[in-house]
Amino acid sequence: MTGITYLSKKQKKIEIPPELLKNKRQLTSSEIERLEQLRNSAENWENIYVSETEGEFDPELIRDSRFEGFVVIGRLCPAKLKYHDLELGTGIINSLVRNSVIGNDNVVQNVSYLENYRLGERIILFNVQELCCTAHSKFGNGILKDGEDEESRIWIGVGNENNGRQVLPFESMIPADAYIWSRFRGDSELMKRFIEITENSFSKENNSFGIIGDDVVIKNTTLLKDAKIGSNTYIKGAFKLKNLTILSSEEEPSQIGEGVELVNGIVGYGSRIFYQAVGIRFVLGRNCQLKYGARLINSVLGDNSTVSCCELLNNLIFPFHEQHHNSSFLIATTVMGQSNIAAGATVGSNHNSRSPDGEIIAGRGFWPGLCSDFKHNSRFASFVLAVKGSYQHELDIQYPFSLISPGDNVNDPIHIIPAWWFMYNMFAIIRNKYKFSKRDKRVIKVQNIETDPFSPDTMQEVENALHSIISLTASQLSQLDVSFTENVSTPEELYQAAKDYLHNSSNEKFTLFDVQAQKKVGAFIYKPLRAYRAYRQVLKYFAVRSLIEFCHRNNISALEEIIISEIKLLPLYTEWQNVGGQVMPKEKVSELCRLVKEQKINDWTSIHAFYDNVQADYEDNKACYAIYILEKLYSRGIEKFDAEIFEDIIKDVSAMAEKMLQFSIESREKDFTDYYRCMPYESKEEMNAVLGTLDDSDFLKTLKKDTEKFTKDLKKLFRGLVV
Repeated sequence: MTGITYLSKKQKKIEIPPELLKNKRQLTSSEIERLEQLRNSAENWENIYVSETEGEFDPELIRDSRFEGFVVIGRLCPAKLKYHDLELGTGIINSLVRNSVIGNDNVVQNVSYLENYRLGERIILFNVQELCCTAHSKFGNGILKDGEDEESRIWIGVGNENNGRQVLPFESMIPADAYIWSRFRGDSELMKRFIEITENSFSKENNSFGIIGDDVVIKNTTLLKDAKIGSNTYIKGAFKLKNLTILSSEEEPSQIGEGVELVNGIVGYGSRIFYQAVGIRFVLGRNCQLKYGARLINSVLGDNSTVSCCELLNNLIFPFHEQHHNSSFLIATTVMGQSNIAAGATVGSNHNSRSPDGEIIAGRGFWPGLCSDFKHNSRFASFVLAVKGSYQHELDIQYPFSLISPGDNVNDPIHIIPAWWFMYNMFAIIRNKYKFSKRDKRVIKVQNIETDPFSPDTMQEVENALHSIISLTASQLSQLDVSFTENVSTPEELYQAAKDYLHNSSNEKFTLFDVQAQKKVGAFIYKPLRAYRAYRQVLKYFAVRSLIEFCHRNNISALEEIIISEIKLLPLYTEWQNVGGQVMPKEKVSELCRLVKEQKINDWTSIHAFYDNVQADYEDNKACYAIYILEKLYSRGIEKFDAEIFEDIIKDVSAMAEKMLQFSIESREKDFTDYYRCMPYESKEEMNAVLGTLDDSDFLKTLKKDTEKFTKDLKKLFRGLVV
């Protein structure tokens, strides 16, 4: 039980920081008399300071209030502040204020307890039960103040239930920081440096005070404790906000709504949290939404994400994550963005495992279907769509853009169709880049985000999937068909024979079996012939488009030998990582870690600058990687490509571009022509009123225009190389 401290009737004069008293004065005796007539009281009126500018202090605007400790009051003149339908006069009414600074033109009305805060200008505090800040507050940052022991530190246990990948939250954290910190656990020196860098970013002194920026509105709220609140924040009806930083600005205002409970966290710029949402030990990125009872616990959620009606525990989630449904559950995962978790999906549940320390890692575009669940430990390549069902064994899906479905029985192999998106749902995959770019509402973009499905990280996965299909084909045919190995004497010849078979066979019923894709029972690989050809076509498309973009950036009309030579002088990176949403060479990640350990990079601002420097070279690095891909596909240097090869590339890429456009149009047309999709409507007019028309699609208009331009550029790209 807290003891009682008895105070003298009149408090002594307090030493107030001099910077707070600039252009301030003490109250006059007549002002004190009038304040007391208006039912105000103070421990010691000598500790109350107001603006010294004539006409900037009106005691009539302070009523029924109590002042304790020191209170510094800025300009207080008759004025109105309005936000939406709430309009209140400036002043301090029916409130208790202690050791605080009230900025210019503030409304402080019905604030039961306000202690140790510095308020900016034009702030409305209305019907707030408790707003206070302790001297040791850390505002959600994972640091320690003088005299605190290690047990007091706030960690976020991302990606693992047993905190094996825990990271320290800090105000400027982005998913890239959390990713590198959480994934390189074997490097103890690096882990130590990250802690040092975070600690050195903040003061250890026990002299914290709460901050509320300009133009903030806080109304009908129960408890705000140890909160740093940025300018233009709007808080209404919140239940409990404790040990927080709420980042907000005029360009990117943040909002906290009814029944919200947030403890030990960082809220990103432009984020909106409403309707009984709960966040405990979290970092929320820019332009995020958390609403409708969502629970975000021990997790980092990337920019432009929306989470509602669900539960997320111990996760590291990259930007553009969507999870909207009450029964969905996500735990102990690293999800690399552009993901969508369907209703009833249970991703990472440990209830079907003997231990709680398993993890799930999912590449970009992960989309588990309705009521699907997965077992630890599982890994998914980018843009994997999982059909509804219970996946009872660990999975290792290394085929990007694939469709997976469970077997009929628990111990049956699963089914995989590699490159499924390119065969059956081109509209969705092509629309991704346009869709996510349009949804990016960030004004300041600290985290670099790759939204294009055709980028080095996914192309690297496509390369690996091609190798897997060829290797499985070689192994399977050598066992089933004696004639297949008649003229083969080396592993290299066997591999080439498998490639030739995939190139030339028309056996659409040909299937493969991948024992590694699912623990114990493996997986059937369907349509490997089509997948092989689609993957090769996709690689060519990426390579050609990257080279066209290089030409555009450098005002080059067509590639020539000298330009190819210049591109080849650029660093070639063949291994890529998705680092918090930014695609960067694996070597650059290693370089960053080395510089941090060598103390050549000593703060998070410099680390973020490193990311930006890598991003500045990204497009050129893609061009160099593009040439590498083409050379690998044709097993020779580009200098040895003849007219036939260039013609083959143009033919394949043109077909790919046209297929993207036509499949996208056909997919959208189904909404207007399919019998069952038209069935809910009594007439075409009603359907058009509800859905709009095909001609209304801005995406299809843009895609058509882009495809026409791309085709023209493609025809002249290799003109200078063809002899």
